Amino acid sequence: MYKINDFDFKTVADIRFAVNAALSLPTLLITRFNAKSIILITDKGLLKSGVLDDLLNQLEISDLNIQIFDEVLADPPEAIIRAAGEQAKQVDVVVGIGGGSSMDTAKLAAVLAMEEQALSDMYGVDQVLSTRKPLVLVPTTAGTGSEVTPISIVTTGESTKAGVVSPILYPDVALLDPTLLLGLPAHITAETGIDAMVHAIEAFTSKHKKNPLSDNLAIKALQLLATHLPLSYRNGKDVNHRSGTLLGAMLAGQAFANAPVAAVHALAYPLGGIYHMAHGLSNALMLPYVMRFNVSAAQPQYAQLALVLNPKLAERTETEQALGFIEYMEQFCKALGITKRLRDYGIDQQDLPALAQGAMLQTRLLMNNPRTVAYEDALTLYQQAW
Repeated sequence: MYKINDFDFKTVADIRFAVNAALSLPTLLITRFNAKSIILITDKGLLKSGVLDDLLNQLEISDLNIQIFDEVLADPPEAIIRAAGEQAKQVDVVVGIGGGSSMDTAKLAAVLAMEEQALSDMYGVDQVLSTRKPLVLVPTTAGTGSEVTPISIVTTGESTKAGVVSPILYPDVALLDPTLLLGLPAHITAETGIDAMVHAIEAFTSKHKKNPLSDNLAIKALQLLATHLPLSYRNGKDVNHRSGTLLGAMLAGQAFANAPVAAVHALAYPLGGIYHMAHGLSNALMLPYVMRFNVSAAQPQYAQLALVLNPKLAERTETEQALGFIEYMEQFCKALGITKRLRDYGIDQQDLPALAQGAMLQTRLLMNNPRTVAYEDALTLYQQAW
């Protein structure tokens, strides 16, 4: 008999998805929050790209007082987040617009603006004791799903990262507009999209909090991304395919917000922290090796996902299905131009032990992996990816 285990599931209460949804932001801010002033938290590259020009024009003709914080960096360091929080004290509503780093920064800025708790006291799970200012998140990539997760990732030193995980970080509104992705370069489309697929895969195999809702979200996310990501990669101006990837990334975000990610992310974090490798790329490079390591513990789950993406495997054994899923993902990444190895990004073989040591610090993630990862395992996985 099928047994449903107890579970909790949380997500954003107000999710709005529409072509040109971003143009409704001024009206939303005024009618929903009675806002007089807002801060847009983003990065300089996005501002210069012109992607936000139409939205900025709408904001300029509104009655809102607009401040812009555009100092966000990839894998934002503590100093940037504190600076954003300081500026956010002056406004009614915080709006994070951009990729995961901008949205993660906005989440914490909205909390820090209340001056109730230091950032250093928030690291870990359920350590945020403060309230926050009203918060709206608007993604411009289809990858992190940060607009629907209660997580912010912070660079805490030269090369170390830490997570803040708390329901207070869920925004009041997630506003999704696929037109904001139309100018996204092909390699960023690929890397962010693979990041979202890793979210779905790891949520589906998460050791402790896997549940029927997260499972179904992960499956739908993979279906959407497998269909629309290659087409968005080839033709970034197709709003339908951009919609498919954006929705897929959001659903994957909802999945892993409730059934957390694991060893792929744990091994990817040191690559970003030490070598400043893009998060989606580091996930893609580690994915096949971690999946092969996990297959002995996650074979039934991988076999299920194989049938979702390749029904032709239905006549095969469960083992063949699971291995077929891993092969599918390897070929999928190659079709999106992700063909290199760690050594191609300036990583020396002698640096691999330090990477393995860094990965072992990610206990919040490793505890979710279907198979226990020891230091020797992490080192072997880096050697395989090298």
